[in-house]
Amino acid sequence: MPDWIAVCDVDVIDLEDVIRFDHGGKTYAVYRSPDGTPFATDGLCTHEKVHLADGLVMDDTIECPKHNGRFNYRTGAALRAPVCVNLSTYPARIADGRIEIQI
Repeated sequence: MPDWIAVCDVDVIDLEDVIRFDHGGKTYAVYRSPDGTPFATDGLCTHEKVHLADGLVMDDTIECPKHNGRFNYRTGAALRAPVCVNLSTYPARIADGRIEIQI
């Protein structure tokens, strides 16, 4: 079973926001939904490998900063061109005041 990795204190990520998290040679994007639930996806857009942490979070959507493609960060689903390949998602939780992801 994959390990739970601590990302940051829960209050580091504002509601409806995203941060970049690098671990084990890979980049992740870690989000907090409007209700405070954490989520995690691949950190690079599937279209041109731009860091999603530089994008705009709206409700349950992340918009890529380069070409404005959109993904649902809860499911990883590609929602708007030019993106057409879904993101991988990873389990996320809050434990002892910290956000953790399972990778």
